[in-house]
Amino acid sequence: MASSPLGRPTRGTTGTNRLRRSDRWIAVSSAFRSSPDPLIVDLGYGASGVTAFELAARLRQVRPDAEVIGLEIDPVRVATAREQLEEVRAGRTPFPPDIRVSFARGGFEVPLPDGRRAAVIRAMNVLRQYDEADVAAAWRAMAARLAPDGLLVEGTCDEIGRVSSWVDVTPDGQPARFTISLRLAELEQPSIVAERLPKALIHHNVPGERIHALLTDLDREWARAASLSTFSATQRFLATVAALRDLGWPVRGGRTRWRLGELTLPWDAVAPL
Repeated sequence: MASSPLGRPTRGTTGTNRLRRSDRWIAVSSAFRSSPDPLIVDLGYGASGVTAFELAARLRQVRPDAEVIGLEIDPVRVATAREQLEEVRAGRTPFPPDIRVSFARGGFEVPLPDGRRAAVIRAMNVLRQYDEADVAAAWRAMAARLAPDGLLVEGTCDEIGRVSSWVDVTPDGQPARFTISLRLAELEQPSIVAERLPKALIHHNVPGERIHALLTDLDREWARAASLSTFSATQRFLATVAALRDLGWPVRGGRTRWRLGELTLPWDAVAPL
């Protein structure tokens, strides 16, 4: 347990299944799949430990040895999550009683037992309450607790997990990739993600900035592909992403990820000017 956790308590509540999109991203990451010690940190999990349980349940389908530690600054929230864990261990929840989850008090310093380092640290909806000037230092502090090939996933999502975006940060504290993840069914405009951009980008969605140009092109190509909605929203999004790539945007990944409503680009393509 950290005696003086670094950071401020998270303000938000915790929604069931809210972080499923980032769960899926972590599950396919090489940082998790190839790690000799698949320890994942759910940093700032909120008022309930449910996101840590959900993450562990999904990751164990890929690697049965996956382990999740939930960290919160607020000791009351840690106590609540440990009470929930007792219910899980007693078999009174939908989660496996032997699920490898624990909870502790901690912040950006990411205290871990026995000198261990995290394969992945997830910090969703944590930095929204900070100033943009605080972001780089927070990234560096968390990334310093990663394994050599580890990954920090820092971002934001809406209350029900249909609109998400995040930044992949490497162990040296530098941003590497930016991802948008959207539920395509009933999506009106992809730029709805503007409300849920990571703190490092949200104030830069203005003309002249790269992220604004991306969202403008994304909306325009989504509108141009409207006729494909007859077939499905997925087909429309596939055409939208292909059009972005043709415009010169350095889109990463392939159709398997695009079908999920995901769009990933190198950080340099959207970084603030």
